[in-house]
This record gives sequence, structure tokens and C-alpha cells, in this order.
Amino acid sequence: MAVRRCAVVAPVVLLISAVMTVAVAVRPDQVTLGVLISQVPRDAVDDAVVACDVREKRSDGKLPAHVTAYLTLAMTLFPDDDYAEVAAKVTGSLDRFGCWNARWTVPTSSAITQARKRLGRGLFAELFASTCGPVAGRTGPAASAIALGAARGSFLRSWRLLAIDGFEVDLPDSPANAAEFGYANARAENRSPFPKARVVAMAECGTHAFIAARIGSYATHERTLAASLWSRLRGDDLLTADRGFYSWDSWTNARATGAALLWRAPTQMRLPVVKVLADGTYLSVIIKPNVQLESRRQRILAAARAGQNLADINETPAAFTSRGLPVAHLVRVIEYDITNRVGDGTGELIALLTTIHDPDDARPDELAAAYHQRWEQETSHDQLKTHLRGPGHTLRSRLPDLVHQEIWAYLIVHHAISALIAQASAAADLDPDRISFTQTLRLIRRTATGTAAISPSGLD
Repeated sequence: MAVRRCAVVAPVVLLISAVMTVAVAVRPDQVTLGVLISQVPRDAVDDAVVACDVREKRSDGKLPAHVTAYLTLAMTLFPDDDYAEVAAKVTGSLDRFGCWNARWTVPTSSAITQARKRLGRGLFAELFASTCGPVAGRTGPAASAIALGAARGSFLRSWRLLAIDGFEVDLPDSPANAAEFGYANARAENRSPFPKARVVAMAECGTHAFIAARIGSYATHERTLAASLWSRLRGDDLLTADRGFYSWDSWTNARATGAALLWRAPTQMRLPVVKVLADGTYLSVIIKPNVQLESRRQRILAAARAGQNLADINETPAAFTSRGLPVAHLVRVIEYDITNRVGDGTGELIALLTTIHDPDDARPDELAAAYHQRWEQETSHDQLKTHLRGPGHTLRSRLPDLVHQEIWAYLIVHHAISALIAQASAAADLDPDRISFTQTLRLIRRTATGTAAISPSGLD
């Protein structure tokens, strides 16, 4: 019962078109450190400072907490420059936004390092959680005033399309980083040249904006980090995930949030057919692995085939533990194959599991196309690691607390840039992919040195 492969066509857009789109949709005075201020307003920084209890001990210091926070964000725009050079570059624009007094002398790199240490590791995680939400919304000429984002690629019907995936970050080879984060490969002769942090993040598929993340050591499994992200899901989300994220606990906990799920099934997973639907998909039952008694499994399966509600303990008691916890879930399965590039008709069979059971709510081709939107998160990773941070670069932080700060700062700045692109694409009724991240980043870097013409209110 194979579902035909969905055709997902990506338009080919010339670079000059992307550059012109940015030029038309975004005024130059909007592309500056003001992007960071609008995304991470001063009151949000102050609230995070209070929440994390990292207020400065003296009021006349050169590097109060909010200035250090903005400087740390600015450092992600200029990864090749030292602290003092970054401070010199952005002092003018920070002064315009009430975050810096240009009459002050630029602090030394050592002073900035000490100021960052005072902030600790929690401030930027708090800042991300309070400022980096979904950005996709309405399209059209008024979108820049009423919403961020564009619907194209961001939604499946009423669901916001999200993806979850992980990536690694190379760190300076310091004893502290090695002790906390570890290396790839355990053996010294084969280990990676640098310690590595592991990041698992959720992102909007259409806008590439990260909306939730967790940071851990290289040895921490992606599913372990993902477990703390399920609470960020909402009822109108549709989360896509590759088979590496599937486990009974992961599916159960993510499902309990009320969000819709669309995950690839692990290879060799047992998916008995309960009912074949009119569109060629079918209903199946996934059962908790520790239910080993075959007779009980068969009772659960028979109940599902008889149309009994597996979510009702009174109707199907075999589907629950003695403590009333579920051990079985009904899922809809979409199977389709992708022919290989040789064109010999053979290819890979993909089986998707979804909580969307009714074919009227989502067709199989819609779900297949939505799953493959998951690859948009690879674009997010590339934007952050290759274009924003720079290819082959390690972070600058040699202490674990500062590593956490720096990774969160990159996530926040990437979100700010994604929000700007989303706003521009929405106003012009375009797909966000048609606006070049690289060109936008270049404009931001060029205008992040004091050339802003608009000062937002309420920052003093």
C-alpha cells in the first residue's frame, strides 16, 4: 500500500533577485544593531538580569550587565574580531539605542571577559526563552506592522510546521571545555581535535527561526536533550522529526502536549495494520517495548481492530498499566518510496507516523511534503555555523559558562536575522527562502557600526 511520492518543487531564484528583494523590502536604517534591539529589547535583558540575579555590584561600572549582554550578542556578528575591536565597532550604534555612552573608553578584552563571567551561563538561555518565539504569520502589504513571517512553507493547513534536529559546535581546546563537553570518539588517538558541544533545537520550517534549544555535552544523546523541549510545543504545532528521535517515551511525552506529530518510523519497527484507509494510508498501533507478553499485545491489537478507543482505560484496560498510564497509541502510517538518482525504480521506503488520523485533516501527499520540509532545519544549521559563525571556526570561549553564553547568543542573533527576513518576506508576499541570509547578514554587519538612523523608544 504505497503512497505515491509527493513532488516538492523548489523554485530557482537568481542571487540578484534575492538581493533586490532585500533592498526593496527592508530599509537600510532597519538593518543594524537595531535588529538585535527590536528582537531583544532592553527590558527583556533587564528582566533576565533580575531573574538570574547577576546585577552589577556597583552602578558606575563601565560594563553593566545589559551592556555586556549586548556586547556578547554583537560578538557573534564579528567572530574574527577580538572583544575590544567588537566593542569599538558597535559602540556608536549602542549609544544611539541608549545601551552605551560613546564618551566612555572602550573596555579591554580582559575587562569584557571578566564582565561575561559575572553574567554566568543562565542569562542568555533566559533571554532566548523570553524573546525567541515563532515568527511565521500573515502575508501581504500590512504584514510588517501586524505580524512577522510568511505562510509559505511555514504551515500545513492550521498547523505551524516545526522540525527538531541536532548539531555540534567545535570549542576551544581548554581543560575546562574538555572536562564538561568532551570530544568525539573516546580513544585519544581517534578523538576529535576540539571538544564539542551538542545542541538540539526546534525551528520553524518556513522561516528557519530557532524557537527552542538545549545545550549539552557531546556524549549526551539527542533524545535526552530533546526530552526537555517537548513542553515548548503548542496545540497548533506540527512537529516533524527523523527516526533518530523516536522512542516510546519521546513520542508519548510529545504527544501529551496536544501538538500534532509527524515522525519517521525507525527501521524494522513493527507496524501491524489495524485499518486501511481510503487514501492508501493505514492505522496501526505502537506498543511500549516493555509490554513483552504476546497475548496482551494481541488483545490490544484486537481491540484496536474492533474500533475500541485505546485512550479510554474503561474501554481498553489492556492498553494501560496498573497505575493508569498508557502502553499503546493508535497512529496513522504513511508509506512511500523515493526512487534513487540512478532511476532504476528502486529506492528507499519511508514510513511516517502521525497523530493526524483522519485523511480529511491532511492528505498523504501533504504529510509527505511536510515531512520533507524538515530539511529546512539543515538550512538553519548552515546559516548559523557556516555564515554567521564562519566555516571551520571554533567558538571563542574557553570556559563552559561562556560557551553556553556564546551558543545562546548565536541562536538569539540567528533568530533576530530570521525574524527580519520573515518580516520582509511577509510584507512582499514572498517565500522567506527568496531573501538571502548571507546578503542580509552582510548588510547588518556593514551597518552595525553606528550608522542607524532610527532610535526606538522606551529604552532609556
